[in-house]
Amino acid sequence: MSPKKIRTGLIGCGGISRFHLNNMFQDENTTIVALCDPFQDSIDSIEKVFKASGKAVPPNESDIQKFLTRFELDAVLIATPHTMHHDHTVAALEAGLDVLLEKPMVTNTQEALSLMAARDRSGKALVVSFQGSLSPLIRQASDGIKQGLYGDLLSVSATVWQNWGPNTENTWRQEPSLSGGGFIFDTGAHMLNTVADLVNQNFVEVAAWMDNYGRPVEILSVAIAKLESGAYVTLHGCGETIPSCDSVIKVFCKDAILTTGAWGRSLQVQKSGDTKAREIPFPPAASVWDIFLQVRDGKIDNPSPPEVGLRMIRLYDAICLSAAEGGTIVKIEQETQV
Repeated sequence: MSPKKIRTGLIGCGGISRFHLNNMFQDENTTIVALCDPFQDSIDSIEKVFKASGKAVPPNESDIQKFLTRFELDAVLIATPHTMHHDHTVAALEAGLDVLLEKPMVTNTQEALSLMAARDRSGKALVVSFQGSLSPLIRQASDGIKQGLYGDLLSVSATVWQNWGPNTENTWRQEPSLSGGGFIFDTGAHMLNTVADLVNQNFVEVAAWMDNYGRPVEILSVAIAKLESGAYVTLHGCGETIPSCDSVIKVFCKDAILTTGAWGRSLQVQKSGDTKAREIPFPPAASVWDIFLQVRDGKIDNPSPPEVGLRMIRLYDAICLSAAEGGTIVKIEQETQV
């Protein structure tokens, strides 16, 4: 008997959904049965992807509540503007659906705790689409740091940069009511999340500064943070530079230096006595959708659960608070419930 089809819906049909769609088409057991997006331009663009792949275009229901009751679904991809993530994900979980959620997970700590509670009540799978956490190289580095393979963690230096300001001008990403933040919360969220995943511990103190550089949202940011172990972390985001998009994260341990980036595309390890860093080969990697299906089927542990997203958003909340107070040191409370 052939495997049961996974009836999937797309909530939000912009560019990120179109990226995921091509991977969904590769899975013969995934069928896209419905779309949910109020903007006709997004629907027109995603229709072209279906037609180019020889697929029938599913119906669109722009109202999410009607969408969740009108169609028989097993899972959804949620790729709406950032400030909508919490409400859309809770609604999908409460409807009994497994969820692949685009980054950043939510916009504040209380939303993260609420999302985790909804996940626990529903018993459904919730995977956050952070490429760093889903990267096998970041998983290897994170596990090694946690196990003490490189000695004590001493400090981390992380930088991310992009010509984000010009690229996102006049889009929802620079509308605070939809974006929830600027560069450090959009592209920079990858860096914040990957650092939080690598260190495997809570941030306890943060001092930060931000500059909108004449735009509606933050473009430039720097932060200094302290981990519960006493290790230090520096975070730097520059969203107004030459055409580019990249990141460097260096993790300094007592017995080794690890170098990677926000998306976990590479990993170099230089141990004591090495004349240069050794490149760790990138192991076979599945697509984000395939990883989601493996988590959903119980074949693998969730590599990007909301617990990692919670650590990241606590850090972001503290960065915003400190920057609003001119760089005042902010102590991070470790709330455990809404």
